[in-house]
Amino acid sequence: MALNRYHNVTKYDSRNKILSSGIECIFISHQQRDKDAAKKIADYLLGAGIDVYFDAYDGDLKIHHQSNNAKAVTDSIRKGINNSSHMLVLVSPNTLYSTWVPFEIGYGYDKTDLFVLCLKGIPKGGLPEYVRSATIIRDIYDLNNLVSRISKIDKEILLETKMMSDYGSPTNPLSSVMDTLINDRY
Repeated sequence: MALNRYHNVTKYDSRNKILSSGIECIFISHQQRDKDAAKKIADYLLGAGIDVYFDAYDGDLKIHHQSNNAKAVTDSIRKGINNSSHMLVLVSPNTLYSTWVPFEIGYGYDKTDLFVLCLKGIPKGGLPEYVRSATIIRDIYDLNNLVSRISKIDKEILLETKMMSDYGSPTNPLSSVMDTLINDRY
């Protein structure tokens, strides 16, 4: 069963320890205005058996934000990234106004396998330049492929066991926040 890594008792101080333990965990980077979409994506990944670090469940981080303790916020983010093997940066028009997403990308760039997930309606060429060097996840189809690759479970098995939903399904829980399939190259 997948979990939010914030709740894990064991905390690692380096990615090497995470990788040597075989743990696969995705740090979800997002702008606060996209928190609802980020939660849907975090829940989708958890349902597919992949651990996540999603800040909405990090009580310490909430307290640090509320008290405007930038050093403690930075330390919490660093711990989350250090306990992750991958980073998924959610991009929407809101991302351009984020003060923390660029920091998270900069800190995690060499520490995680970096992926950029486009939320619904990001036009071709609409990504900020600082994320264009990462692997782009344009739609639910791409995300399902990533889930299969990270979980090391065949996509068909994930679909049959309902651990993830077909990209074209009208009941896919991500259809309100992501495009289903985009055929043109980014």
